[in-house]
Amino acid sequence: MPAEIVCATCQAVAPPDTLRWRCPCGGLYDLRATTAFPRDALRERPQTLWRYREALPLPSGCDAVSLGEPITPLLPWSALPGSHLKLEFLLPTGSFKDRGACVMLTRMKALGIRAAVEDSSGNAAAAVAAYAARAGIACRIFVPASASSGKLAQIATYGADVVPVPGSREDVAAAARQEAEGSYYASHVFNPYFLQGTKTFAFEIWEQLGFRAPDQVILPVGHGTLYLGAYLGFRDLLKAGEIPRLPRLIGIQAEACAPLVAAWCGRPAAGPAVTIAEGIRIAAPDRAEAILQACRESDGELLTVSEDEIVSALFRLGRAGLYVEPTAAVAPAGALRLAAAGRLPAEGIAVIPLTGSGLKAGSTIAELLTRQPA
Repeated sequence: MPAEIVCATCQAVAPPDTLRWRCPCGGLYDLRATTAFPRDALRERPQTLWRYREALPLPSGCDAVSLGEPITPLLPWSALPGSHLKLEFLLPTGSFKDRGACVMLTRMKALGIRAAVEDSSGNAAAAVAAYAARAGIACRIFVPASASSGKLAQIATYGADVVPVPGSREDVAAAARQEAEGSYYASHVFNPYFLQGTKTFAFEIWEQLGFRAPDQVILPVGHGTLYLGAYLGFRDLLKAGEIPRLPRLIGIQAEACAPLVAAWCGRPAAGPAVTIAEGIRIAAPDRAEAILQACRESDGELLTVSEDEIVSALFRLGRAGLYVEPTAAVAPAGALRLAAAGRLPAEGIAVIPLTGSGLKAGSTIAELLTRQPA
């Protein structure tokens, strides 16, 4: 299905085969495309995200770069009546980032890309490295020097060239962008095809709930790749007449690093502090305005949770048989806070993604266990 690559700032349309990662004006690229949802055909298709091919803006006939991405389970959560946990950590590399990586790498392979660079705190890098290996594309990954050793080992195992960068997450991005001057920038933040992959999260929920939208979706937010993917997916369904309205998109950030919440509340952002939720420790999200707009359009909100709430939710999930990394406990912690304040209606349906596997953060979780009361 053809798509237009459009600058979100100046509205200029880029050539469909552009290798640029942003508009000459400095704006970020979005995609415009027509989507379709053939319900009858869906019933006969394999249970992978590629069942929504007509809703993905990829050239007809191009081969999917796939590791067999399954439809992730939607599991009722007894802790909160009416809530469902979507087990995104069961995707091939252990996080939701596989959704974006498989679509982005499919487009890259169709363009004839042979080498690329990416920057990430861990999960996006692992996903891009894995799908680049699958596509036969050389990959260089810039990561924070402080990233979890388990994630770094995972990235390197896929054959990627791992480049640790001292300093902040922003320092890592700057190093990658400098490298991208001479290579393709396979950015999970800037490349609009990545967001076209994460929107399949919304399509699956729609189908799993009997072709309807939930009342709320509660998500962790750093760079917003899942938040924006959910918004784009439900917006596609709304435009296609498949749902009557958008669900409320509720974004959760760690108190220690919450620039989006600060912007939402109209106050200056504090400098980023250390948070156990390393996957969303983003001091200046590049698509911040798009996230805020999606929040407004969905009648959503943005709020924070404390480190103690994140840890408590992590072990509460563990006692329910669900082993996730700390970042994946952020949205459940936010849901529990909302419910305790009487702000999560019991009669509604809420969906909460568990975004990453605990196997990625074993040493961190082991340390947390030593602090738990006997």
